[in-house]
Amino acid sequence: MTSAAARGLLVATLIMTPALVLPGLASDATQVVLLVALLAAVLTFVEYNSVFPSIVEFRDAAPFNRLRFASLFATVFLLSAILKGMSDPTVMTTALTSIGTIVGNAIDFPYSPVRMVVLMLPPDASYETVSFVRTAAGLAYVISLIAMTAFLILVRVLNWPARSGAFNVWVNLPLFDPTAGGDVLERLQRDARINIALGFLLPFAVPAVVKLASDLIDPITMQNPQTLIWTISAWAFLPASIIMRGIAMGKIADMIEEKRKRTYAAAEDGLQAA
Repeated sequence: MTSAAARGLLVATLIMTPALVLPGLASDATQVVLLVALLAAVLTFVEYNSVFPSIVEFRDAAPFNRLRFASLFATVFLLSAILKGMSDPTVMTTALTSIGTIVGNAIDFPYSPVRMVVLMLPPDASYETVSFVRTAAGLAYVISLIAMTAFLILVRVLNWPARSGAFNVWVNLPLFDPTAGGDVLERLQRDARINIALGFLLPFAVPAVVKLASDLIDPITMQNPQTLIWTISAWAFLPASIIMRGIAMGKIADMIEEKRKRTYAAAEDGLQAA
């Protein structure tokens, strides 16, 4: 229960971070943020305090969810600090802005994900908005790449999740039904490939879709800083999270295949001995 309560508190802190860092937010916006944070905290507590899984995948396969949470929290906090520095600069916000500007300019080349986000902005966007979006997109994308690289090292080098003991498919993949039909191994491999491909395409596809639907969707502006922060954070985090899920499912498929080979080999040896 203590662990579940701590996780709920951390999720609530993540949601409230932009409201806590950014100055001059309206009281109505603050109340909505508090309500959403409380709801997310309660849902997280109920999920992790329950014996039976419901939604959260890889609940008992640390540090998969911890790594995803850390990357999202770092992205939201850094973008909030950079945006705060535009009106209330400090030494920390100035340093973060400089680092983000360097990273954003380095990644902003033709057909890159950062360039796609910048092109998503309306033609009359101010220089301030374009500069922040480029900086935020570059920094968020680098954080997502670091998270994916760290998880890939955990899988390939540290043998996640086998090093943590037996892997329970039912607890860690509550949305995956092994009895839905077809070979479980083939379904896991197919889902892994689909997730990885979708994760690579999303950073390019989302800005293009938003640009095409600009007549129906309000363009990104500096009028709502929290919306701007969450939009950039989701653009970088969701593809990385999907790719990490694909890598994880591919690893589970490899573990099942290896166990099958050992079982078949043991059965053959038993038949030969008999």
